[in-house]
Amino acid sequence: MASSNSKSQIFGAFRAIGFCCNHVPFSMKTKGTETFVVTAVGRTFHYYQCDKLRLVFVGNAQPEPIQCVALNHDGAGVFAAYKNVIKLFVRATEKSTFLGHEGEVHTLLPFGDHLLSIDSENCFKIWDVREKELYGEAHFDPATFLVTCAVHPSTYLNKILLGSRQGAMQLWNVHTNAMIYTFKGWGSAVMSLAQSTAIDVVGVGLESGCVLVHNLRYDDTLMKFQQDWGPVTAISFRQDGINTVASASPSGHIAVWDLDKRQLCCVMRSAHNGAVTGMQFLASQPLMVTSGPDNAIRMWIFDQSDGSARLLRSRCGHSAPPMKLRYLCPGGRGIMSAGLDNSLRIFSVTRDVELNAEFSQGALMKKSQGKRAKPESLKLPPIVDFVVEDARRYEWDSIVSCHVRHKAVHTWNLQNKTVGKHSLVSIHFTEGAKPSCVCITACGNFAVVGMTSGHVEMFNMQSGLHRGEFGGPQAHTGCVRGVAVDGLNMEVFSGGADKTIKFWSFYGKKLLHSLKLESPVSSMVYHRESSMLAVSCDNFDILVVDTDTKRVVRKFSGHGNRIMDMAFSPDARWLVSSSMDCTIRTWDLPSGRLIDYFLVESPATSISFSPTGDFLATSHVDDLGIYLWCNRSVYSHLSLRPLPADFLPHLVDLPSSVVLDGEEKINGWKGMGPEEGHLQEVKGQDGIVPEQGQVVPISKGLLTLSALPKSRWHNLELLDTIRLRNKPIEPPKQPKEAPFFLPTLPGLEPKFIPLSESDIPLNEPSASRIINLGKLKPATVFARSLKECVSTGSFGPAVEILKGMGPAAIEGEIRGLSPEGGGSVEQLEFFVRLLLDQIKMGTNFELVEAYMGLFLKLHLDTLTRSIGFVPLIEQLLQHHKGAWQQLQTDMNRGACLLGYCRSATV
Repeated sequence: MASSNSKSQIFGAFRAIGFCCNHVPFSMKTKGTETFVVTAVGRTFHYYQCDKLRLVFVGNAQPEPIQCVALNHDGAGVFAAYKNVIKLFVRATEKSTFLGHEGEVHTLLPFGDHLLSIDSENCFKIWDVREKELYGEAHFDPATFLVTCAVHPSTYLNKILLGSRQGAMQLWNVHTNAMIYTFKGWGSAVMSLAQSTAIDVVGVGLESGCVLVHNLRYDDTLMKFQQDWGPVTAISFRQDGINTVASASPSGHIAVWDLDKRQLCCVMRSAHNGAVTGMQFLASQPLMVTSGPDNAIRMWIFDQSDGSARLLRSRCGHSAPPMKLRYLCPGGRGIMSAGLDNSLRIFSVTRDVELNAEFSQGALMKKSQGKRAKPESLKLPPIVDFVVEDARRYEWDSIVSCHVRHKAVHTWNLQNKTVGKHSLVSIHFTEGAKPSCVCITACGNFAVVGMTSGHVEMFNMQSGLHRGEFGGPQAHTGCVRGVAVDGLNMEVFSGGADKTIKFWSFYGKKLLHSLKLESPVSSMVYHRESSMLAVSCDNFDILVVDTDTKRVVRKFSGHGNRIMDMAFSPDARWLVSSSMDCTIRTWDLPSGRLIDYFLVESPATSISFSPTGDFLATSHVDDLGIYLWCNRSVYSHLSLRPLPADFLPHLVDLPSSVVLDGEEKINGWKGMGPEEGHLQEVKGQDGIVPEQGQVVPISKGLLTLSALPKSRWHNLELLDTIRLRNKPIEPPKQPKEAPFFLPTLPGLEPKFIPLSESDIPLNEPSASRIINLGKLKPATVFARSLKECVSTGSFGPAVEILKGMGPAAIEGEIRGLSPEGGGSVEQLEFFVRLLLDQIKMGTNFELVEAYMGLFLKLHLDTLTRSIGFVPLIEQLLQHHKGAWQQLQTDMNRGACLLGYCRSATV
């Protein structure tokens, strides 16, 4: 019987990066002095500020991809529609849901307090946004009037203009739900409508490529232009006093027409790599924002002398799926990715705008104008393999890449984010011999290139000169599938289609050893710190080779299709592999077993572990994004066990662009009990399941820390010193003058005459009558919880309250336990029992030490005066000594074992 389905126990969906927009037209509104743009990105939407195209927030993921978006009249709310559902969001919070459409909604048009929506069943509905109810609706016959677009004419109260596939237009009054007028049209489908700067005048874009300026009041076409690139996908009027109109096309070109001269003003060629689906001018500014399905949103400024525009700023991702990605070291703040769009990009995983850039390949726009070709056609071919080594990034090029059916290996400059100075061409280059894999030495001085002809050659990164080849006449009899160099530049490893892995001397270029395999090598990944080489074969097996002993030490089988990529964890304990069978597997190297296994919607083409081990990055087939998965073992304790042979993986949804609060909320993931997965229940020393958030020792006799920051407990006993040090220095004050009637003694310095015994009142009471206000204070939350814990016998809740406080609050709570602070002797006894309980359990060891030191510092005098505390204090002292003695014994044993392993000859 197969095991029950389970999601990944190691990796949790975190977020997706690299998305900007898609084919859905954006919506723009001005709010005060700022302009905002909202774009659809799969099942979420992005809300941008136009000044720097800064991402303000990301909407929550919806059940289905969003088909259209719109901003309401003040720009604060976002309408988003998927399938037949319309939702209103204020920031990322869902406020309203509008249901009633039978078909898929493809157009949203807010005006005032109303919302117009049109679906695929050729029905438009008017919604009252305030009342959240249907205001009116109308149905059209698709054979005579199939609605394609809509616009609200300026100053036309309660009026909507609809365009149709048949070419006609209709003006409707939504208040009376009646048609006012029908425009016969121009014999071509209306693809886009836009309000001009003049009242009664709108722009009409037709499927035939015609751009019309039409007067609604007189039903008269004022101007007519014709673009040569097919249908008009978007149209917009300039709104800063210059009478021009822009029209977009499916080819990515934009035409700008002069309305005064009634002629073409300029052409913006290749504004997007594909159709331009969204285009709009900003109010009172010479700026225009465009978007398209190429995952790019761009802002253009019209400041050229000939009236043309230049690119001001842009926000782009891959326009074609990324095929290879790697984390940048050290720190792992960035990810480099190479895609089928012939680009090499870098993305930041920490900040939204930091590091996000495409590596420049020269002045492609200027070259394309001379050759009359698209800039994308002049880029280098798609990258097959690339390697980053930042040891010399500030001195010379630090990236090398090989390309599809390209003769040369190119270098790239990571510091300047441009293509490098050198093209590394093999001395054995022929039409059948092209680079297939690359590697850079740890010092950053040399690049090793594997060829499809079986040659392995070395080049200098600084000069680009050829520095030798390995073997002769060929290193392998077949294509070289992978190359690697050890961390000391002593050996080079190569694997090929001839079923061999060869070990070469770095300096002598001589063969040291050859390892014969059962199947051709598909790819190789090397972990320099552990000298482990992971090799994937054409028979879908994974071999782990120890390069020191030159033997296969592990063999993993189970993938049912081609292995796309592999990645070692930073400590080389795990090996993660992805395959075309849509699985991502995690193998434990010490035990040689599979410990994690889950399915994804589309195969992962590349994977990469962050240098700190907290994230795993993946790219997928037919997907433009890069997905981050958090490593749960970094943030919580996991009891990992090998999976059974009959384990059935569960399909895991890919992360979305939004990061939710709490790991258990990510993509709807809920914590699994032992009956739902293969996580084993963790119990305490006495077999009791610990409370949520409580950490217990793995076995009896071990001590467990709280994992709280050091600032929470380290300086508890030094708070008085810290306060005294941080106290501001007061300037010296002039003493107050004494009243003139006080008697003084004669002398150079004035001194007051002391009072005599007869002047002192005889009825002055000896005892103080000051009320102790501490006794009038109500009991704190901690004090009440401490009292409840004594009755239940479990001090976990009280400890959790202290763990959530800062140092000053902790001192206040412990100081308030004494009778002088409003507490009682009984509360002091309760706190001593809390310390004793935690020492017996062996949990929160460093916190107990800090709390005990502060407690004794504040209340030692009270404890020594009370005889009833003596047995309890002696018991606490005995267990405290036992804990420290056990800790010292374990540390001595570990140090002895470590010293033996260092000195013994194995």
